[in-house]
Amino acid sequence: MNSKLTLSINQVVIEEAKKYAKSSGKSLSSIVGEYLKSLAIKEQLDKKRASLKIVRELKGSIKVPKDFISYKDILQDALIEKHLGK
Repeated sequence: MNSKLTLSINQVVIEEAKKYAKSSGKSLSSIVGEYLKSLAIKEQLDKKRASLKIVRELKGSIKVPKDFISYKDILQDALIEKHLGK
């Protein structure tokens, strides 16, 4: 659903933006909307990157016991037992 938004922008900037929109075959509203959406996406990506950085920094800081069974292995064993009765 689209909603109206009122902005206060320098007149020269508006005129240049309208020229750009016309030359690119887009409306000024769609250009502003795309830009605002790209800001939101960039923020989400930055948060993911920050989380991945923390994970990379922590990787290797804990020694896993030799007899460690991963969640994937436990799940696989449970499914085999459930469906094959072994």
